[in-house]
Amino acid sequence: MEANGKALTEPSILNNRTEKIFKYVEAYNEMNVENMIVDFADGIIFINITNGEKTMELQGIEEFKKQAIEALSFFSVREQFIETMTHNLSSTEITINYRAIAAMDFPNGLKKGDEINLQGKSIFEFSGDGKIIRLTDIS
Repeated sequence: MEANGKALTEPSILNNRTEKIFKYVEAYNEMNVENMIVDFADGIIFINITNGEKTMELQGIEEFKKQAIEALSFFSVREQFIETMTHNLSSTEITINYRAIAAMDFPNGLKKGDEINLQGKSIFEFSGDGKIIRLTDIS
């Protein structure tokens, strides 16, 4: 099987994806939205799934950017730590440990200053030219 006319196992494809994902996670941890979206396609699709239910679906880089900027105020600290990375033909899945400190009170009972620790995964899907076209977060 091939992607972009190159075998999946070709190091340049895997290295390119790995670099983009690490840059995204670093920018996420730094709360730098502009750097988070640098490798996104204009038509990016973002899906969030929590406890088996789709809680959000956005399409387009502007929608994602707007939501990401709004989310900055939710937490005073937020960090993702990549545990594993699995490459497939047109996607890469990472498992993460997530830690955050609430910057406000939430309707679900979470209070400002509370620490959240979760495990989850993110699936990054790539276009033929290496852009991230879909990001699915699952927790």
